[in-house]
Amino acid sequence: MNNNRPKLSIIVPVLNEADQIYTLLQHLYQQMSFPEQAEVLLIDGGSKDASVQEFERYHNQHKEFNIRWINSSEKGRAVQMNLGAQKAVGKIFYFLHADSLPPVGFDALIYKEVDRDKLAGCFRMRFDSSHWWLRLAGWLTRLNWKICRGGDQSQFITRELFESIGGFDESYIIFEDNMLIEALYERGQFTVIPKTLITSCRRYEKTGIWKLQYHFWMIQLKHRRGAGPEHLYAYYQKHLAK
Repeated sequence: MNNNRPKLSIIVPVLNEADQIYTLLQHLYQQMSFPEQAEVLLIDGGSKDASVQEFERYHNQHKEFNIRWINSSEKGRAVQMNLGAQKAVGKIFYFLHADSLPPVGFDALIYKEVDRDKLAGCFRMRFDSSHWWLRLAGWLTRLNWKICRGGDQSQFITRELFESIGGFDESYIIFEDNMLIEALYERGQFTVIPKTLITSCRRYEKTGIWKLQYHFWMIQLKHRRGAGPEHLYAYYQKHLAK
């Protein structure tokens, strides 16, 4: 890797993530190969908990790490992540959920793929759970199939490619990650880095593994049958937004 590597902008949408932010920032800094080449933008959608205080606590202890807190006028990951992209200075974006922890040297791994003209992709994923279904779901993420993709796996993409697609489709309150992923697969621009990211199973624990998985499958099926963003969001609100 040469010293002229482009800046990496890590963009994290935040909404009431006080329990995650300090751990996330600490993990990112400790696991990066080139922290001096990175910036982290936390895009808040109106948190009501101590999220900003946790950010400030970490920031006050680590002034050397280039991290920024940005308030969004609207909540919704698509809006927040697009705002992060607008505010970012990097030529490579890395979209990451607050409860997902990328592997050691994740930035060097992303640079390596971009140097090979792999302009977008993700990592393999593993849930922090020993449940057999979640272990299987994680194992399937090693397959470069669109059906195995999701936002929890994170997403790297060059600025140029992201802007050519038009960013995240803000008409999707849910399913926004999948819409970007679909656009990338249509262009033949998606790779799966063979290293593993760890993500929280907290949503499955809260909702129930089979209930949540069933409704995720239904949302996928409805999308395949032509349901638009309003219909998908209405289904989500009825069955999962409790």
